Order: sequence, then C-alpha cells, then structure tokens
Amino acid sequence: MYEFIILSLLMRSPMHGYLIAKIASDQIGPWAKISSGTLSTILAKLERAGLIAQCAPTTAPQTGRQSRTFSITDTGRIRFHQMMIDTSSNLGEYQRLFYQKLVFFDLIRLDERLLLWDHYRNYCQTTLLYLQTEAVALRQELAGEANLTFREHALRVMTRMEQQWHAEVVWATEERAREAEAAGRDAAAFDETAP
Repeated sequence: MYEFIILSLLMRSPMHGYLIAKIASDQIGPWAKISSGTLSTILAKLERAGLIAQCAPTTAPQTGRQSRTFSITDTGRIRFHQMMIDTSSNLGEYQRLFYQKLVFFDLIRLDERLLLWDHYRNYCQTTLLYLQTEAVALRQELAGEANLTFREHALRVMTRMEQQWHAEVVWATEERAREAEAAGRDAAAFDETAP
C-alpha cells in the first residue's frame, strides 16, 4: 500500500520526503505511521526501479534542513495506473485500498472509475453473502449447544458486520450512479457547446 500512496501523491506534484511521510501517515493513521526508515527504503526501491526520480534538493519547512524532493517518472505513471485499476491484489485489504484509490479517481478515465465501482460493489456483495451464509451455518451448527450466550454474541457480531457491508453495497451503488450521471451531464453540456 505504501508504494501506491507514494506514487499517488507524486502524481499530484513533486514532494519532499518529509511531506510524503506526513501525508502517508495521515492516510494510514491514526494507529499506524510510516517510519522514516521504512519511507527511505521504499523511496530508494522506487527510485532504483525508475518509478520516481530525485529533483533538486529543497529546504524542508518543518526542520529547515535540506530535503530530497521526488517526482514521478513516466514509468511511475504507468505503474500508478496499473495499481489504480488492479482489482485482484490485496483482496484481504481491498476495502481499505479502495478508499485510498477514491482520492485519485480524477486521474483515471470514467470507464475505469465505473469498473472500479462495479468491482467494489461486487466485492461488498460477496462479503455480505459470505457472512449471511456463515450465520446460517453457525445457527445450524450450534442449534443444540448448551452455551447459547456464545452463539448469540457471535450472531450479533455477524449481524452487525452484515449491516455494515450492506451499507457499503448501497453506498457503492449510489456513488457509481452519481458518477455515471455526472459524466452524462458533462457530455450533454459538451454536445450543446460543440459547433
């Protein structure tokens, strides 16, 4: 996820390491932070891979010290795009990653945004179906169990998770429709102004 965050930030503009660390930590926080050692290692790796390049050194506003400033390369832009439209990596963390991607949706085409909305909605529906199926199985498996407290607690947790995923499905459906509708309005406005 760090690689994606760094490339995404550099798609906006060149940045010095301190600012990258601050924004990346803000995005992954509040309980996780990117250490300067981890950031330095990732930046070096991305630079060796030709995805980013150093610019002229600048003075960091927080410390007044010289700071390395980085910009994204053409190869880095291609990698960013690949990561944006990737729907098969990090499935266990996909919800969190999708939220990171949303901030940069303006950097990809409409058809790609709609594809990502469709995928996220399907991801949520699949998770919801899994939870519903597991809740039925749990009820059946623990039907004769003497300790009903455990079953009731487990089912309450699963019900809450189902509600959350259902809300995500509804939200993704509405946002996709909003995005498609806005694109339709933009296209209609363009057609009206065309000679």
